[in-house]
Amino acid sequence: METTPHNAFVVDDDAAMRDALTWLLRSRGLTVHSWPSAEDFLRDCHPGLQGCIILDIRMPSMSGLALFDQLKVLKCHLPVIFLTAHGKVAHAVSALKKGAFDFIEKPFDDNAFADRVIEAIAWNQQRLTQGQRASAIHERLRSLTSREKEVMICILKGCMNKIVADQLNIAVRTVEVHRSHIFEKMAVKSAVELATLLADHDITLTPLPQETHHDHPLHLPI
Repeated sequence: METTPHNAFVVDDDAAMRDALTWLLRSRGLTVHSWPSAEDFLRDCHPGLQGCIILDIRMPSMSGLALFDQLKVLKCHLPVIFLTAHGKVAHAVSALKKGAFDFIEKPFDDNAFADRVIEAIAWNQQRLTQGQRASAIHERLRSLTSREKEVMICILKGCMNKIVADQLNIAVRTVEVHRSHIFEKMAVKSAVELATLLADHDITLTPLPQETHHDHPLHLPI
């Protein structure tokens, strides 16, 4: 099964509905895979899947909501659009509260539905990109030594090199060297750029305990 980002995974026990959705979504340039039951989809589900799941909420044996719960256990974070021909408000509220991307009642407008699937796929791609960027930033942070982290915390507070040197009881030249290493490892050119990078990813640094050995690699509480 393809793992391109533009996948639509249709899970519906109604063969005619599966065929109709497959035709519709393929006409919009998506790669479509379909299953007649939740159990069948689970057998093929794996962490590398990317795209959007279109899930019938009422199916024999395992329901769409039960499958959704199982996907959460499996840490599958793909956006899920629920379909139902039985528009019960309770089901819609339950699905949306659990994190479903949307809940759509049959029959629906084909173009509006396809647009929503494409929006879900785009949302998933954005989430993945943000996650990859955050992971890369955390990796850079882990490459800093404890002393470099101490210097970085002072830099982020707006302290000049002389103040940092006084606070850490080190030479100004040493601060300058650490500052250069920090900017290089974090792939930034200024303190402002560094602060913006961390703020954009909600990363907050905390001072290390006084007894921390400065030559050891940095272990971040993030």
